[in-house]
Amino acid sequence: MKRWLVVFAAGLAALMGSSAGAQTSAPAAHVVKGPDERFKADILLVVAHPDDEGGVTPYLARAIYDEHKRVAVVYATRGGSGGNDYTREHGPALADIREQEARQACAKLGITNVWFLDGKDTASQNVLNSLANWSHGANLEALVRIVRLTRPEVVISWLPGIFIGENHGDHQASGVLATEAFDLANDPAAFPAQVAGASKRLEIYLQNLTPWQPKKLYFFSDADDQKQFAGTGPAYSVKQLSPSQKKPYWRLAMDAATPHLTQFPEEIHQMTAMSDAQITKFMDDPQHSWWTEPMTLILGKAMIPSKRTADVFEGVTSTALLPSGKGVSGPAAGEANLPDAMISLSGPWGFYQAFRGAHGLRDLPIAKQDEIGVKAGTLLSIPLKITHTWGKAVEVKVKVTAPEAWKVIAGEGNFSLPEEWFTAVSLDIQSPSLTAEEVKKEQPREVVIGWEVNGKLAGSVQLRALLRASALPQN
Repeated sequence: MKRWLVVFAAGLAALMGSSAGAQTSAPAAHVVKGPDERFKADILLVVAHPDDEGGVTPYLARAIYDEHKRVAVVYATRGGSGGNDYTREHGPALADIREQEARQACAKLGITNVWFLDGKDTASQNVLNSLANWSHGANLEALVRIVRLTRPEVVISWLPGIFIGENHGDHQASGVLATEAFDLANDPAAFPAQVAGASKRLEIYLQNLTPWQPKKLYFFSDADDQKQFAGTGPAYSVKQLSPSQKKPYWRLAMDAATPHLTQFPEEIHQMTAMSDAQITKFMDDPQHSWWTEPMTLILGKAMIPSKRTADVFEGVTSTALLPSGKGVSGPAAGEANLPDAMISLSGPWGFYQAFRGAHGLRDLPIAKQDEIGVKAGTLLSIPLKITHTWGKAVEVKVKVTAPEAWKVIAGEGNFSLPEEWFTAVSLDIQSPSLTAEEVKKEQPREVVIGWEVNGKLAGSVQLRALLRASALPQN
């Protein structure tokens, strides 16, 4: 199959080349790829265990079927310390089963983007036990990465707080992580390798994601008394009939719960054996209903103007919000007379600029001019960040003035940039090979990177490079 694809691709390329050869035109712009739209989410649900999604599936059914929202789910654990009321497997084997149950349950609602963190199922009411047993920092980093990958508009999670009820520490911990990831995902100084442009030599380290700020954060609770949350956020009827599915939302949610046999075998077998009329009568009894009517989502944070009890997506657009963090440089929201694009050094230079600002290190000594030493005869790689107009595709022309005998390999020319607030590109320059005596005489050389927008020079940045007899690899 792979060989067939290679042959097909080669033939297609030849065909395209022959078509292009018939026309005379300017060199095409380098088209920079945007983020993977297959994983873009409107809602990211962050919960602790397989079956926790069931706490809000009536709302998710509404959002998916009738509002056409894209939903992704993150489970912090695989539920390995839970009970098994269906078969005999426990521990890691049960965790494997519960992961499959969760994926099947999500698939019943059309949710295919499902992730699992590496938390350990921890049965206690103490959130600190859970965070300690989850490797808090490592799983927070993983969740921030998923937020940056999925770019959700809304995050929903368990309420981080202590209330009489199940009061599961894992539930609270997932809410803590969701809140922290909500606040950190848009800060380029947080887990900076995730937002750095990929390097060629060690491409497994740098991920080329984009900082992202979800617009709203909502919670739901496992408290016994759900009435205490009335008015804290939007309320949705679980009994309302879905216009597209012709079933009440609770029924769609219940159907999605049927794969969780290890946790609710008697209830699921009982429900599936009932007629529609019997199930409806059963669920109308408040003692049996799995969901409160109405279901309230508790508003935790909103980064856009929104009334507390308004619909979840009131005021939400797909436009990216400006990056957060004290170390963020660049235009502020609403700033006028901005150029359509600005170029700055990225990679370690850009990180340290953000880092110093984020941590109040404004007086820390820095080089008078951005600089680096490289081994003579090797490639000088200069990571660049092109900040451009939010929500607008931009074309930028990059022009490089390199020292004599230095050759620009990649990163010069026209770039067609996707609709995002910044794009990472890399400038590669081959340095000349020198003898040992020539290296001794070398002085720092200056590389100037200029850029044009709409045919007009918009600015330039500089980097000093010194050729050395030996130096560590840049990447």
